[in-house]
Amino acid sequence: MRLIELTEGKVFFENTEINSLSEKEMRNFRKNMQIIFQDPFASLDPRKRIFNIIAHGLKLHTTLNKEELIDVVSELLKQVDLQPEHINRYPHEFSGGQRQRIGIARALALKPKFIVADEPVSALDVSIQAQILNLLQDLKEQYSLTMLFISHDLSVINHVADRVMVMYLGRIVEIADAEELYSNPSHPYTKSLLEVAPTINAVKNKKKDILKGDIPSPINPPSGCVFRTRCPLANSECAKIIPELKKINTDHFVSCLKK
Repeated sequence: MRLIELTEGKVFFENTEINSLSEKEMRNFRKNMQIIFQDPFASLDPRKRIFNIIAHGLKLHTTLNKEELIDVVSELLKQVDLQPEHINRYPHEFSGGQRQRIGIARALALKPKFIVADEPVSALDVSIQAQILNLLQDLKEQYSLTMLFISHDLSVINHVADRVMVMYLGRIVEIADAEELYSNPSHPYTKSLLEVAPTINAVKNKKKDILKGDIPSPINPPSGCVFRTRCPLANSECAKIIPELKKINTDHFVSCLKK
């Protein structure tokens, strides 16, 4: 999204290198990509009415007149299960779940191809989380969206994701289709995450392999494999070599020297 500029590496979107675009080019390009923020209150300007919040991108990227903008914003509100008459209210007049729906409507306004959902339900009550997740699923199908859904909640990921990337200290440790990853985890970190995740079908008295030790500092990560200080399989080789992602199955990749 280039809300924060890169320090290294490159980002490509449909074969376009985003980090090489000028500020003007990036502004025009950004309508293809939108973001849903984690905090539904902090991400909405408290001084603006809902109409202006949702219509802001439309004003920048389209030539719609005032009446047309009102029609589009009203339709967007209906799509996220809010009422068109809410259009002149302020963010503080809504609940947390309603504010997140407004954030989703804003992200959808320009009909983007790609949406980053940055922990969009972590700040909401559990009962509201399910409603927002179902809404995102419906909108993903309706708009044929590609969505990068960021979350630390494994049950949420299992519910919404087609493909899962597991990261530890900023490094990718495993990538697989959701069904494959949840049924056949390969990396020790992935296995541990899934083993300690709450479940209603938990086996009583089952011994769980809970990770020991503290998470190292991301500023000064361990040499070699960043997971080695907590990994039950680690040896001296793991401190010297950064493991590469290796294909172990169809569309299943693992970053581990033991695999």
